[in-house]
Amino acid sequence: MAARKKRADSKKDAKKDSKKSDVRSTGAESPRAKAASRATNRSSNGGGGAKWLYGGAFVLFGVIAAVVVAQGGPTRRERGPDGDTRSETTNDDTTEVTPVAPRGAVEIPEALRVRVVERRPHDTSAFTQGLLWHDGELYESTGLEGESTVRRVDLASGEVRQRIDLDEAYFAEGLALVGDRLFQITWQDGKAFVYDRRSFEKVAEHAYEGEGWGLCWNGTDLVMSDGSDRLFFRDPETFAVRRTVRVTKVGRPLRYLNELECVDGKVWANVWQRDEIVRIDPTTGVVEATVDASGLLTPQERRRTDVLNGIAWIPERRRFVITGKLWPWTFEVELEPR
Repeated sequence: MAARKKRADSKKDAKKDSKKSDVRSTGAESPRAKAASRATNRSSNGGGGAKWLYGGAFVLFGVIAAVVVAQGGPTRRERGPDGDTRSETTNDDTTEVTPVAPRGAVEIPEALRVRVVERRPHDTSAFTQGLLWHDGELYESTGLEGESTVRRVDLASGEVRQRIDLDEAYFAEGLALVGDRLFQITWQDGKAFVYDRRSFEKVAEHAYEGEGWGLCWNGTDLVMSDGSDRLFFRDPETFAVRRTVRVTKVGRPLRYLNELECVDGKVWANVWQRDEIVRIDPTTGVVEATVDASGLLTPQERRRTDVLNGIAWIPERRRFVITGKLWPWTFEVELEPR
């Protein structure tokens, strides 16, 4: 895979989508159609008995195929490692695993949208991966190999007041503040770096397995996403996983959880490649609210930017600051019902 994950944010999507087959018509003759054609040709060249035999077999095959398609393929049920029951449906080349919610237990999320209060400049070279607010300033983690940084930013002007550059081998991701320590994770390098907030001096380093996407601090745990439907709750001293929770929206897994922000006991996450932010109950993993954050950029601005990514909570104003990769603006927003 290309090193620049998420530049035009298509590479990782292509990686994941390559595991799925596109069943739409491509104009090519399918193996099943070819087999049917051969059977028809043989029947037309043989005697009357063979013709009826082949014809009957073809009709029977068609009936069986229709029944299988109508039923959605063979289904088996299994119990996942976390004890939830899942139903797995298999068709020709795709496998979809879906948690099955108990009847009556599905929660319909509250529908919200953003209302822009203020728009401010943002560095258009910043491939934003993590964002947080502390003591009147933004702290930002930017990604891409050779371009990853940690920076302290003036919200009003967008000016970068302090920064450090990571080694060019690392692709930085989410950022969280625990006391006076900044925690920054990396995409596929299995490294979490810890910095002194004031000096940006690296004071510790942790190793972990899997990918790192988003990170936030809930007062007890570092909450981390890896692009799947799971959230990992980690010990800030050892970075060991204390527990995990699977996130569901209307009873189904919600994948591609990306940048995170912990606010008042809830976890907010933007969903990769969508203009959508969700509020998650960290105990159950249930999505309680969805936020429509579309329309913040003009069509012209969209052509020069990448996806929405970056959520910071300003507690004294009860507002969010949101931005995206290579976006020219940060937006201070309030949430209101749709």
